[in-house]
Formats: sequence, C-alpha cells, structure tokens
Amino acid sequence: MALTYLEEEKYKKVSKSENSTFTEKEPLFLSQLQEIFLKLQQNKNGKLTPNQVMEKSYGFSVEIHQSTLPNAGLGVYVKSGTVPKYGIASMYPGTIYYPMEPIFFQSINNPYILKCVDGIMVDGNHQGISKKIFRSCSLRDHLGAYPSCDTSWLNAREKQPINPLAIGQIVNNAPIKNRANVVYQELDIPYTFPTNLRQYLPNVRFKPMDIEYLQYVDEKELESLPYIRVIVLVALRDIHAGEELFSSYFTEVECD
Repeated sequence: MALTYLEEEKYKKVSKSENSTFTEKEPLFLSQLQEIFLKLQQNKNGKLTPNQVMEKSYGFSVEIHQSTLPNAGLGVYVKSGTVPKYGIASMYPGTIYYPMEPIFFQSINNPYILKCVDGIMVDGNHQGISKKIFRSCSLRDHLGAYPSCDTSWLNAREKQPINPLAIGQIVNNAPIKNRANVVYQELDIPYTFPTNLRQYLPNVRFKPMDIEYLQYVDEKELESLPYIRVIVLVALRDIHAGEELFSSYFTEVECD
C-alpha cells in the first residue's frame, strides 16, 4: 500500500536513526539470497519441494494460511523450524516501477502497491492487468536458456512457488497490540548477480534496462550497477513455527 507524504517523512526519521545500522547489513542479505537461490537451483531436478529445500538447508519454511487478524484474509506463517534474527523470511514479488514510469491504471483499487522511500514502487497484485504486465515483461526479458524471473508466485495461493519465499505481499501489517516481527528491506540486486539464479527473483522491471548503455560500462562499474530492486522481509527476532509474520514500515530496528 502506498505511503502518504506524512508516512514517508515518519519513515525517513526512523531510517536515519535506528535503521541506519540495519542498512549496513545489505551485503549479508544479498549473500543470503544468492545462497538460497543456489540451493534451489541445485535441487531443480531433485525430489525435494522448494519448502523442503528451505527446511533442509536453512531450518525453516513459510506458508500461506488464514490470518489470525479479523477480516484480514490470508496471512503468512512459519510452517516449520525457526527464522533466525536477520534471516530473510520472505520476499515481496511483483513488477518494479521506477519514478516517472506509468502505474496509474494498475494502481486503481490495488492494495498490493508497495512504495519505497526513493519513489520506486512494486506491484505485487497477482490478478488483472498487473498479472498480464508481469507475465509480458518476464517473457520480454527471457535470458536464453534461463527464465528472467520467477512467475510462479502469481499462483502461490493455489500452488507452492518455485521460490518459496515469494509470498511477502500476503504478509499483514502488525496490529497495534503486536510488535512487528519482520521489516521491509530494500535491496538492489547488482548486474553481476548470476544469470542462472535470476530465475528465482520474483520481480521484473516494467521498463527494460538500456542494453546499448551497458556496452560502454566496464567490469568495475558493473559490480555497482543495480540490475533490479527487490524487497526482502527480514526477521527482527527469532520467529518460530506457528507464528504469523507481521510487518511494519515504522518498526524501530535494533541492531547488534
């Protein structure tokens, strides 16, 4: 859901204080993602389900169930094990819109638009025009033998996605009486991210990267050039089996 101006200002204040140290952990989160995707890739033709890979390799899995919140619909729970503090509990899937890119019609009656502080938006809607746009962009960006992204999250309510963490759009905001146990963390995936692992990214750009520009970029610049923005939901504490994930933009993050 998009933030109002006042909400953005409030979030910026939190970001400058408690959240500043948390941002320094971005290389850790990127490393976690790459490791998770590698394990999923190694099991691609194996006998384990994606959730079983998570349970075996990382000690936890998450799933979708009816939320404990009244009238909230579905929610996301830790199915088994424990999500460790600072572990990636889920990802927010969807089409990525950079500032000035058209999103008006997609945003009408759409509760799944997530707005980053810098104006980048993620459309995590699995239905209607949002679904068609995501599928179209994913086919446009197909990377030879490898899919450009994970489209299976579009049907996550009926079938487990290839990337089992790609259900973050279903995580509910924390009720007033409960403190959030996960926080949204913006993460820019570098262009050097392995091509064979991009198929597990549940995000795609609305507008493709400028291929002609990339021809003039040297290797050193590529290391810092962002390929795509993703949003991961990071555990603020150990979250155990049976607990529902609750998020909040305004959680004050305490770092070791």
